[in-house]
Amino acid sequence: MVLARSHGAMPDWEVQGSGDWTEVRAEYGAALCFQQVQDCTPPSWPSQSQPPQMHLDVMVDDLDTAEAALLELGATRAEHQPGETFRVLLDPAGHPFCLCTS
Repeated sequence: MVLARSHGAMPDWEVQGSGDWTEVRAEYGAALCFQQVQDCTPPSWPSQSQPPQMHLDVMVDDLDTAEAALLELGATRAEHQPGETFRVLLDPAGHPFCLCTS
């Protein structure tokens, strides 16, 4: 599943599963689970006409480097960028997530 692969690559976690269910697992046991939804309507952000179904903040050392890597994995940069210490990207299914620095 494209969405699981793109989220698993962010923290370099292992992607397991196939079909309608995929898990992204860390070595220490944490996991993100993804279930395929037929005819899913992507969220419209920042509008709430179709609200986001999830949101992740990913801590990174360098915004430019992280953004470039994620764009290669299929993310897109959101048109609306409300801050300067973080970047809003959209995953391949259209869910917004943020790259943040401390």
